[in-house]
Order: sequence, then C-alpha cells, then structure tokens
Amino acid sequence: MSTAQTASAAAPTPTAALPRAGVTLIATCLALFLGQVDTTAVNVALPAVRHDLSGGLAGLQWVVDAYNVTFAALLLTGGTLGDRFGRRQLFRIGVAVFVLGSTACALAPGLPVLLAGRVTQGAGAGMMLPQSLAILATAFPGRRERNRAMAAWSLVAGSGLAVGPTLGGLAVQTLGWQSIFWVNVPIGVAALALTLRHVPESRNPDARTLDPLGQVLAVVSLALITFVVVQGRELGWTSPATLLCVAGCVAGPVAFVAAERRHRAPMIPLPLLRRGQLPVSMIVAACMTFGMYGMLMLTSLMFQQERGASALGAGMGMLPLAVAATVLSPLTGRLVTKHGPRLPMTAGMAAMGLGILIYAVAGADAGLLVLETAFTIIGVGLALNTGPVVGVAVSAVAPELAGLASGLANLARMFGATLGVAVQGTVMDLAADGATSGPHFVHGLRIALTVACTVEFAGAVVAYRYVANPRSAA
Repeated sequence: MSTAQTASAAAPTPTAALPRAGVTLIATCLALFLGQVDTTAVNVALPAVRHDLSGGLAGLQWVVDAYNVTFAALLLTGGTLGDRFGRRQLFRIGVAVFVLGSTACALAPGLPVLLAGRVTQGAGAGMMLPQSLAILATAFPGRRERNRAMAAWSLVAGSGLAVGPTLGGLAVQTLGWQSIFWVNVPIGVAALALTLRHVPESRNPDARTLDPLGQVLAVVSLALITFVVVQGRELGWTSPATLLCVAGCVAGPVAFVAAERRHRAPMIPLPLLRRGQLPVSMIVAACMTFGMYGMLMLTSLMFQQERGASALGAGMGMLPLAVAATVLSPLTGRLVTKHGPRLPMTAGMAAMGLGILIYAVAGADAGLLVLETAFTIIGVGLALNTGPVVGVAVSAVAPELAGLASGLANLARMFGATLGVAVQGTVMDLAADGATSGPHFVHGLRIALTVACTVEFAGAVVAYRYVANPRSAA
C-alpha cells in the first residue's frame, strides 16, 4: 500500500548485505500483518464488545469503520510524509502509534475510548503501511531479490486479511476480546526493535509537497458520509442534524475537488482520475471490498447471534474463505501473465458476487456445507481480483507515479470497505427492524447480502467492459 513515487531513488548499492535485507523484510511484514489482520479480526469480537461495552449495531459499525475511515484518509499523506522526512522514520512512528492505539483499545472501559483507540490504530496504519513497499524497494535493489520480497509482502497482505477472522476468533474465545488488541503490542515492539539497526533510511528528493487542506477535507468528507449512513436512522433521516450532515456530504467533496485543482502538488492529481485504467481499477477495488468487508461483519453476527456459535466457531466458519484466498493468490499472477488482468478480475468479481448470492438465498439457517461452499467461492474470487486490481492501477501510469497509483487503488479499497460496513449494516438493521436474531434478523441479513452481491456483480461488469484487453494490458 505504498504511495512512494520513486522508492528506489535512495536505494543502496547491490552489495547491500542480504541478511540485513532479510531482517528488513521481516520487520515490514510484521507491521503489514498487524494492519491487515486487525482490519478483519475485529469482526468476530463484535458480539463480545456489545455484551461488555453496550451499544447497538451502529456502535459496532463504528468499531470497524473508525479504523477504516482514518486508515483510508491518511494513506496518501502517509506516503508523502515518508518520502519527505524518511520512510524508516515514518514507519517507526506509525508502528508506535498503532501499538499505542491497540493498548488503548485493550484497556477501553467503554465504547468512546475503544473508538478513540481504533482511530489511533487507523492513523498508525496510515503512516506505517505506505512505507513498507518503498522500504523493501530500497533494501532489495536487485530485480530478482526484489521480486521475491514483493511476493512475500503480497502473500502476507492477502493472508493477513483472509485469516484475520479465524485468528481473531481463537483469541476472543480463549483470552477475551481485548486479546485481539493486546497481541498487537509484542508484534509491534518486535517490528520496532528490528528497525533500530537493520532497516535502511531513504527519502525521495523529488517528493511532493504536503496538501494539508486536501487531507482535512478528505477526512471530513469520508467521516460525514459514513456518519450519515450509520447514524441516520437513529437520529432520524429528516432531523436537522442528519440534514446538516447530508449538506456536508455534498459540500465536502466539492470543496475537496476545488482545493485539489488549486494546489500545485495535490494529494490526488485529478487528471489521473478522468480517464484510463486507473479510475477503472479504483471502481473495481471499491466494489470488491464493499461486498467483502460488510459481509464479514454481518457473518460474524450471524454465526454468534443467530446460530449460537462461539467466537472461535465463527472464525472457523469463515476459514474456507481464508484458505481459498491464501492458496490461490500466488497462482493469479500466472493467469495475468497468460491472459491479462481482465479475465481474472472479471471472474474474481463474478465469483465473489455468486458466493454472496448463494449465501443470501440460502440464508442464515442454511446447512453448514452450503455456507462453506459460498465462502469458498468468495475466497476464490478474492484471490483472483486482489493482485490484478492493484497491478492495473500501477501499469496505468508512468513509472514515477506507480507508488501514487498503488496508493489510490488501496484508498479505493478502504473507501469501499468503509461504505460496505456502513451501508450493509444499516440496511440489515432497517430490514430486521433492529432484531439481533430470529426471523427478522434472517430477513435483514438476506436484504443486506443482496445489496452486497449486486455491487460485486456491478464490479464484474465494469471489469469486463473497461479493463484493457489482454494484449494491451499485458
């Protein structure tokens, strides 16, 4: 998830010691694992959090989205800060902030403190994760070694997201929901310790200037959109507070576009988004995570509140998704090499839509075999689409903008995840009339999953129609 434009600008000579580079790889992968696992592991802890800290479904949505909003909003600025002030330095600061936020979450006596900790975690992830690829590019200057390092990074990124629910379920079941945050502390400290001597420092001498106004407007706009979707029913859709926030949802993006047009080095160069493959990849990425992240949150509630499973049982129930995504991800590169990105992206989005559709039709009371089949199909689709969607973004721009394109693709992923959790949770709550189990809950889950699969199928159509043909894409 790097936004570094020229990660190799300050690369050491090819004689750099490989053991040192290996330690660098371990340090960056540890931090990456922290950020990725935390994104999905928290889902299985939601019923336990509700039991201990109270709060309705809206509160649980914020437990997930407080992290997602902050993470998404700071991705691009985090990369720029690393380019200007040192990637190793920002990596360390990000890991330290993430550990601080995790500690606050683990010690939270109530929901407000937990949400503040989640915001802090998101800020730390937004600083540390954009540096990881740039640091690896510096530590592994040889093309062959770099490709191997990037492959390891990609495997950790994909597997971290996929196995998060299972690992989180194990932690919650054995040690309580606080443990999913406590476990971040020793891992983060280990990553920090490894950076003290072994991780090289690098900067981009041509780094873009900061865009503070654009950053503030991006945070406010994304937060307001999420707030309206999550809190609209509780406040009243026509209440003055909701209508004021809706006005902010319109004014915020307009002000952001105006600010970006005037800034000489905008956070998001708007000409890049007007045409070409980059906006296509961003749309597909947002559709992908919209369906998956909302589905993961609702599935955790379904297993524990409707089917009476434990947190570990909920995590194990989603294990086929993790296994399929992890096992098949390395094979996707061969498909892209042979056929170009259109085929795996279209098939991947269609598979995710099909899996969620089977889940929606079968319902929460379906047989376990049907549900596990649906999750496996979703995992296959996730494996097919995750790598190519970023690859299309990076290949769509000049080499010096590759890091920025990667950051934009990942920004779209987190934006889709944020909206997916907010929209699907709210749709389910409305359709279920607030029920947490029983027939109304099952009905609400079906409606929410129908929204999710519709968005996934829309992403498949966009991929098939607009991703460049195999020859030109390859």
